[in-house]
Amino acid sequence: MDESVPGGVAAQREQLAEALRAYGASFTELGRRFAARIGVHSTDAFALLEIASAEAKGAPLSPALLSSRIPLSSGAMTALLNRLERAGYVIRTREHTDRRIVTLRSTSQAKERADAFFGPVNARQDAVLAQYPAELLRQLETVLTQLRSTMEAEPAHQDGDA
Repeated sequence: MDESVPGGVAAQREQLAEALRAYGASFTELGRRFAARIGVHSTDAFALLEIASAEAKGAPLSPALLSSRIPLSSGAMTALLNRLERAGYVIRTREHTDRRIVTLRSTSQAKERADAFFGPVNARQDAVLAQYPAELLRQLETVLTQLRSTMEAEPAHQDGDA
């Protein structure tokens, strides 16, 4: 048993889970406020952020890949992308050698609005993170990645489960 935390590792897991839930709630609220600022539904805003994030990493998304991140039916995803395209935030291109594959790109207008909205928050978060050694932050990233993978595994079925 880990004596560094009263109650051991299970208690530490609960404390960490509570902190992550609170962070997640704050992140969701921030996304809701961004959606309101740019005049779209929060799901549309989160899709736009996924598109822009993937694009910034050099791995732009297709509608199918976006659907794996934001679970919507094919029809709902098409409607979402149509709304973002009409609003001037997303364009669909055919860059792949297989011309059937659509690539999603955020527009300069979307990038400017996101940078203006998230810039101050990012600066405050960067100031917090700068207080910690890079190795500790890498360890935290590893822990979060490993914890996430435990939730992606198929749950064990118990007697009586359907």
